[in-house]
Amino acid sequence: MKIRVVFLAACAAVLASCGSGKNVARSTPNQVVLETKEEKAPELPQLEQIKRPVATTTNHTETYIQKFAPIAVKKMHEHGIPASITLAQGVLESGSGRSALALRSNNHFGIKCHRGWQGHSVTHDDDEKGECFRKYKYPETSYEDHSQFLLTRSRYASLFKLRHTDYKGWAYGLKKAGYATDKRYPQKLISIINKYNLSQYDRVKPDGSLASKRPSYKEESHKVQKGDTLYSISRRYNISVQRLKEVNGLNDNTISVGQDLLVK
Repeated sequence: MKIRVVFLAACAAVLASCGSGKNVARSTPNQVVLETKEEKAPELPQLEQIKRPVATTTNHTETYIQKFAPIAVKKMHEHGIPASITLAQGVLESGSGRSALALRSNNHFGIKCHRGWQGHSVTHDDDEKGECFRKYKYPETSYEDHSQFLLTRSRYASLFKLRHTDYKGWAYGLKKAGYATDKRYPQKLISIINKYNLSQYDRVKPDGSLASKRPSYKEESHKVQKGDTLYSISRRYNISVQRLKEVNGLNDNTISVGQDLLVK
């Protein structure tokens, strides 16, 4: 009896030393269940060198970008994924943070549970009814999980060979690797990046300062004037209409006066 009491006390001491904030493996006759860590409130860096509106904008997308640009830049320096791509995906996948999944579960990238997910989950109708999606306490954890999702799957490995300023290569690479079924997924990401100038965040240093842009090619923008057409603009800048539509994420030939178009 004495031996049994000592053994139980020793076991209790070992379990107590583990602490509540660490992963603990619990064994059963047929499986081992890994308990997940409690999410901690994230610390966001400040990007003082990025010019932002002083007042809160009424544009939900701009507000979303202002809020999550710091964490996207932080993840870029930690994992090598362009901040512009992460932000554009967040805007597109979460409806600028206003989708039901983002509001209910802080899931900004529509990541499903998948096999082996040990965290919290929620059911949501997507491709099928009642699918399992990951649920987070903090939206910043969703950003980290998005990075890990790309880092730990071999089909995305080739993307990490690209420069973190090559957002176009990343956009088309994600589609090629099977991230989305939407045929226009790359163009949609590029359109968001160009419209909100998200590429500026790809040049932010870890200390928050803005790195000088290395001109790998001449880049210009054209503000659409009355009477302009895609054809006339393409002739002016020696670029094909198809390429002009592609770099600006245009679905058709419709343009409007005052619209900024990227040309090169």
